[in-house]
Amino acid sequence: MLFSFLRPFCALLLMGCAAGAMATPALASAQDDPYGDWVGTLVTDKGTCPDTYESVLQIRSDKLFFAPATGTLVLHGTPDKDHKRFHAQLMLKDAKDKPLPMVFEGHPEGDTIVGVFGTPNCRAHVVLQRPKNTGWSHFLGDR
Repeated sequence: MLFSFLRPFCALLLMGCAAGAMATPALASAQDDPYGDWVGTLVTDKGTCPDTYESVLQIRSDKLFFAPATGTLVLHGTPDKDHKRFHAQLMLKDAKDKPLPMVFEGHPEGDTIVGVFGTPNCRAHVVLQRPKNTGWSHFLGDR
């Protein structure tokens, strides 16, 4: 064959991909390793909430961000040192110039972060997980 010299290389590449897929490391708990991105969909408990799209929580060592329904509004906060509580807020004003607070409060629970989101017109809960889909999994055809 014309490309027979590539056969050993392709075989090694496929074996490496298969070994990597089988050797998936156990995920650390959300309290032990909270850093990175977390996603989940808000579930409305009361009022009208942005529960159509996934919300994103992004935790860094010195700051955190929560974007309800991956919208344009972003709540800001600072994680506590022992990773037991995640608080973010944004203070806006409504059309009548009254305060319009938005608050996210979460805590680790196993390998998830469980939280509540609230505004004067909304109360919702959410279970956030690490995103399942990555560019590499799409490359391998795993969706």
